[in-house]
Amino acid sequence: MHRILCVEDDEETSSLLAEALIELGYTVELASDGGGGLAQVLARPPDLILCDVRMPRMSGFELLERVAAAGTSFAEIPFVFLTALADRDSELAGRRLGADDYLTKPVDFELLGVVVENRLRRRHDRFGAPSDIHLTDREREVLIWIARGKTSAEIAIILGLRERTINFHCDQAMKRLDVVNRTQAVAKAIVQGLITS
Repeated sequence: MHRILCVEDDEETSSLLAEALIELGYTVELASDGGGGLAQVLARPPDLILCDVRMPRMSGFELLERVAAAGTSFAEIPFVFLTALADRDSELAGRRLGADDYLTKPVDFELLGVVVENRLRRRHDRFGAPSDIHLTDREREVLIWIARGKTSAEIAIILGLRERTINFHCDQAMKRLDVVNRTQAVAKAIVQGLITS
């Protein structure tokens, strides 16, 4: 089941969006501002991001820039703006930053459903089905350092943990990824979009 992250500071709009998307068979997660949205994306990347443009603290434009800067696998997440800003300049700004679509409020839920379905289908056609393997944040962190050529002892110093703890997380990641060594774990995690090298 596809997971959609909806970043919207208006509670009423947010709950209407969630309701409509759940009816269409999606799992919906909510964030009330750009900062919260970014934290959720980095912790557990969704299959698609729906985002308001004007929000307190971090705008939708800034969120898109931060997500794209986080690495290739994050930049490939379809990003759809929902906004009351119907002017052409705002739309151009959003598209220049890499937004996949730009829908104006009030939301046309039928159109939203079609846009979401198309974006997810295109992503599936390009990258295959989303991975159903889930790594913990620590397992991902350890694999990223392994990908950078660090030993368990070096990673332990970097992360302020014991070497035994690093080996434990690495072994857990290998089990989840169903591989027999660290090199295969890193390669499979990159292919599955779970880490970026």
